[in-house]
Amino acid sequence: MRSRCKAEVHAVLATGGIWVPMTDRFGVEGNLLLDNGTMPAPYREPIASLRRFIEGFTAEIDLFTDLAQRRLSHDAGYTAIQQIPGIGPVLAAVFVAEIGDVHRFDGPAQLSCWAGLTPAHHESDTMVRRGAITKQGSRLVRWAAIESVKILPKTSRIGAIREQVAHRRGNRNIGAVAAARRQLELVFYGLRDHHIGALRRPPRAA
Repeated sequence: MRSRCKAEVHAVLATGGIWVPMTDRFGVEGNLLLDNGTMPAPYREPIASLRRFIEGFTAEIDLFTDLAQRRLSHDAGYTAIQQIPGIGPVLAAVFVAEIGDVHRFDGPAQLSCWAGLTPAHHESDTMVRRGAITKQGSRLVRWAAIESVKILPKTSRIGAIREQVAHRRGNRNIGAVAAARRQLELVFYGLRDHHIGALRRPPRAA
């Protein structure tokens, strides 16, 4: 909502042909220009209104960021999973908040299934076929797991899995999903045990 208000400020400035030279129009210098600049009332008033909304949203964002940081600072699982390459404070917070009590899952396979990262299973009397991932369960956990592996270099443990599977299957998305499943396995053990022994072991084949 704050981003939408900022975009509307940009739109009003563009409509009025009002040039603001700063890259960050909501930084210190940009705000000073908006405070002191002269512009016609039809543009000044909506911009002032939007800026009040932006200030309100910023206050709420800062409040809940502080609350979240204080709660997470005492969470051993949150600290542990940030050891995993590709997972920083924001993605770690997503995993902790969305997964909750990890002990409700018997193992990493159940967590991956809950996150919708396992292939659909179609079985008949004569054959078993595995389709695309189910995409059922937590959309945010699935997104966080996939995003965390996309940025990894090819030389990393999980990055190598992503590249190997993508090359074998001829599809980079399939490679990312396979790597995300392995990443979520590490997240499971980090949240459960508050350390990740697999990071100290030699990588296994994909």
